[in-house]
Amino acid sequence: MDIGVPFKAFGKVDSEALAQAVLSADESVWSEYVERQKSYEVHEQTRSIVLLFAEVTNWPKVDISKEPGWKHFADTAVPLMHQIIGNWYPPGGTIIRAMFAKLLAGGRIIPHRDSHPSFGAGHRIHVPIATNARVRFMIDGRPAMLQVGHAYEINNQKVHSVMNKGDADRIHFIFDYLPPDSKRT
Repeated sequence: MDIGVPFKAFGKVDSEALAQAVLSADESVWSEYVERQKSYEVHEQTRSIVLLFAEVTNWPKVDISKEPGWKHFADTAVPLMHQIIGNWYPPGGTIIRAMFAKLLAGGRIIPHRDSHPSFGAGHRIHVPIATNARVRFMIDGRPAMLQVGHAYEINNQKVHSVMNKGDADRIHFIFDYLPPDSKRT
């Protein structure tokens, strides 16, 4: 959604339980859903654990499915998503996507805009789980320094990219919230 600025910082959130769960997960969990890397060239250097995914082929109709990550992380992810929505968004909307995205050490996400109309109608929230000083997240030509344990809304209608020059992976929990009054065009 175009929020008028590159990103909004919401501040600290209670993400410790979710962080502990994903950081202690077996590496095989990152391979249960590989469609995102296969379908989108921009994400080929990432790994994902997808909890919820939106089928938007018939937009504005949205079919949401629970994916493999749901069984592993719903108990800790859902309360965090509801906390964030309750603090900063109108109630009554729908979470249409939820996932962990890991940008591998040395990897990059090339500059892009999230172009499907569902991205323009929904709020894209990031909660950094693990990062390092050599990660460069750029939005609309400006660096965005995102801190672990804080929540942010990203303006995904602006060109954004990420480069991880560090020797540790960067992990974000990301979800898309479609508010009840969303304009579905």
